Amino acid sequence: MHLLTTDRLACPRCGPAFGLILLADRVVDRRVLEGSFGCANCRERFPVRGGFGDFRPPPAAPLAEDPRAADPGPDDPEGALRLAAMLGVTEGPATLLLLGGPARQAERLVAMVPGVEVVAVHPGLRERPEGEGVSRLHVSTVLPFFSATFRGVAMDAAWAATHLDEALRVAAPGVRVVVELSDAALARRVTKALQDVLLQTERLIVGTR
Repeated sequence: MHLLTTDRLACPRCGPAFGLILLADRVVDRRVLEGSFGCANCRERFPVRGGFGDFRPPPAAPLAEDPRAADPGPDDPEGALRLAAMLGVTEGPATLLLLGGPARQAERLVAMVPGVEVVAVHPGLRERPEGEGVSRLHVSTVLPFFSATFRGVAMDAAWAATHLDEALRVAAPGVRVVVELSDAALARRVTKALQDVLLQTERLIVGTR
């Protein structure tokens, strides 16, 4: 996890009014590899192991038991190029949020768009090595970030079904949000929640917060 990303973290138990304090055991090239984040309000701690942050409040099952714990699979160069175009961020500094399936494109996006940091939320990334430009973590129902943090957000249908409101909360006003779709009901919910819809197909919606 990059140190700049850690400045944006809020307690997932107490809410975005309460920032987290970094307790670092090992930092290399401004990336936190080992340590934890603590909340001064509830006193809860959230561990970082091998650069991967676990921001699920207890009681939390082992990451390996999460139903989404399998690695999200290899990136797709053409898919990453399309995702970069839909997000509309051509250069940094910028922080992007990828939830679920799109997280597999994190490293490719970092290589494509200079100066960006990608926060990739997927439990299956826990075994991957720490890489430049990608902050890996897992969450529960609350995204552990201050509001209006990200310059772009992308998520798959499963994450949209459970985290759409949270994803829109942490997206900065006017930025693009890319949502993969599973059915017409989710499409209606997404279009209602977005400020403007820029593109809509059977498989995805691109709009602004």
